[in-house]
Amino acid sequence: MKRGFSLYEILIVVAILGILAAIVMPEFQSHSQEAKEAAAKDNLRILRQQIDLYATRNNDVPPGYPGNNVDAPVFEHEFLIGMVRGKYITKMPENPFNNKTSLLMIANDNSLPAEATGEYGWIYQPKSETIKLDWPGIGIDGIRYYDY
Repeated sequence: MKRGFSLYEILIVVAILGILAAIVMPEFQSHSQEAKEAAAKDNLRILRQQIDLYATRNNDVPPGYPGNNVDAPVFEHEFLIGMVRGKYITKMPENPFNNKTSLLMIANDNSLPAEATGEYGWIYQPKSETIKLDWPGIGIDGIRYYDY
């Protein structure tokens, strides 16, 4: 009496596993996308709250200005110094879509870009206290990531 599986039995099992994987993978990818979107929204909520708190505690001057001088140019370094040293955040959160923490700082006399490029993690304009996710595309809910 032979022991073991025949080639046909192994092929049938492999085919069944392939079919199951094809069914499960899209569902898994959908949940992964939902998790990234939830993380992005949560990171933005926290950043917006902490920027607002920083401004409230610093005579309505948001982070990003050297020495809290609103007439000075804005710098990413000044944002991080104000937010981390001031214990508003422990570190700059990652954009969950591109894993970047960098900021594109928008000067007072410039407007925010119309579209995200994904080159940075975040886009921030101190004058308007606006921070946005720098990622192109549209979420599961039909809203552009840039508009979160």
